[in-house]
Amino acid sequence: MNHVKAGSKPHTQVLGLVQVALFAALIIIMAFTPFLGYIPLGFTRATIIHIPVIIGALTLGPKKGAMLGFVFGMTSLINNTMNPTVTSFVFSPFYSLGEIHGGIESIIICFLPRILVGVVPYFVYRFLRGKCHAPMTVSLGAAGLFGSLTNTLLVMNFIYLFFKDAYAAANGVGANAVYGFILSIIGINGVPEAIVAAIITAFVGRVLLKSRIVTG
Repeated sequence: MNHVKAGSKPHTQVLGLVQVALFAALIIIMAFTPFLGYIPLGFTRATIIHIPVIIGALTLGPKKGAMLGFVFGMTSLINNTMNPTVTSFVFSPFYSLGEIHGGIESIIICFLPRILVGVVPYFVYRFLRGKCHAPMTVSLGAAGLFGSLTNTLLVMNFIYLFFKDAYAAANGVGANAVYGFILSIIGINGVPEAIVAAIITAFVGRVLLKSRIVTG
């Protein structure tokens, strides 16, 4: 009878899939628990779902991080289709508000920034640790910060690029003032999210990475 040895390639692959599944399950649970993963604010939704994506990228690598980012994007698509707010058309092509409706641009906004959340933090961490020799905690905090801002800045700027007029109308904002409105959301919503992500990533990521070093 053949046994898979610990440390062998099949064992490593199975372990990697299990780890991805655990992170994905956490993302899904957070996404569909009311007022946990997505927090409705009327004009938008605050989120902390990017945090397990960031930590997953740091512990599992950018490929698996991108997979987790895709799961994040899928939960956003489902949430904005099944439980919409007035601006859900920017995330879902299946939701419309009067004559305003989403399209292929909604898919780009929903998925591309979230997939990159699972990629950018890994390379920020590797750069700071490898090239700058920064302390682990600082590198992890920066990775969390940049990962969160990747989501916020790309989402909000894509909204401006693809849905400027529709987004302004949905929020009762003048077309000339819509980018100022977007900047206010980034400041009110995105900056606190980034700070929280930096703190949690620094502490949780340190524990997980040190555990991998010990057991690896």
